Parts: sequence; structure tokens; C-alpha cells
Amino acid sequence: MGQKRKVILITDGDIYAKRAVEFVAHEIGGRCISMSQGNPTACSGAELVRLIHQAKNDPVLVMFDDSGYVGEGAGERAMRYVANDPTIEVLGIIAVASKTRREEWTKVDVCIDRDGNLTPNGVDKYGVEEFELGKITGDTVYIIDELKAPIVVGIGDIGKMSHRDDYKKGAPITKMAVEIILERSGNYEFGKPKEHDTDL
Repeated sequence: MGQKRKVILITDGDIYAKRAVEFVAHEIGGRCISMSQGNPTACSGAELVRLIHQAKNDPVLVMFDDSGYVGEGAGERAMRYVANDPTIEVLGIIAVASKTRREEWTKVDVCIDRDGNLTPNGVDKYGVEEFELGKITGDTVYIIDELKAPIVVGIGDIGKMSHRDDYKKGAPITKMAVEIILERSGNYEFGKPKEHDTDL
């Protein structure tokens, strides 16, 4: 078996998330699987693993979204498949807060509020700090605990947060979350921005 592909899982997949994640992938010299964008996720786990292996370099940023589905949805099934694939190394997960019809939550190691401050408390979809310690509510977070990722970083709605994370402003909150995961994993030496930042 060859070297495992290094992947960051992101629990959001709307068009705002896509723009932000593509921008950040370029900034950190990684790749974004643009076809993983969807609200909800349209690609199967097997399809995503194939696309990850076609990406030109690591880290590979992959989006998953359940579009508010209660319980385990398509995004979570695909995420479990990718995370459990023996050819994939999950560096970490970015857990994105949202308002759901029925609260689904996951434990997080750290959160970033919309001003870029680290907090042990959760944040809401606007990136505002909440009072609950180490917990975030979202619609594609149902299975995160079982995946046992090295680190889970919670943030508000990617590409939004009252425009604080707009890709036109450099998606600073999403970028910070990715950088924390890379630093924690010992992979912060990944290359400089490449000419092309997306794959398929």
C-alpha cells in the first residue's frame, strides 16, 4: 500500500463553504475536492475516495453536508466511508455549527469564534461563543465522535458568520481552523500556494 492521503473533513457543503474552502486550499498549498460540494452531499464515499487519490497533493479538503437531515444523512455516510478507508489519514475535522430541526451535537477540542479567538466553549452558526463547554450543534456532526479524529475544531457557518469569513476577505476563520489542524498533526510544512487549488 502506498502512502496514505492526508485529508481534512469539513461538515459543510453549500456554495459559500465551497468558495471559502477552495480559497483556503490554495492559500495553504493543498487541494479542495470541489465535487464534494453539495447541499446535501451528492457524491458517495467511494467516489470521494477516488477523487481524493486523484488530487495532486496534500492536504486534501473534503466537504460533507446533510442539509438539515435529522439523524445520519448522506453527508455523514460518505464521511464515515472516507474516514474509515485504509488509504486515508484523517488529520482532523472542522465541525460547522448550524441550526437544526432537532439538535445534533458533537464534542470538539477547541472552537474559533467569528473574531478569531480560540475558546473551549462551543460557538453558534454566527460564530458567537456559547456557554456549553466542548460541544457544538450542527446538522452533519452526528457521527463525528465515533470517527475518533486526532482533533475536531468547531466554527460557525463557513464563508458566512456575518461576513467575517467571506472568501473575499480571505476566509480567515476557516483558514485558522485548517492551520490549527495542520499544526497539531505536525504537517504545517505543507507547500506554498499552487497555481491551481481544486481537483475535480
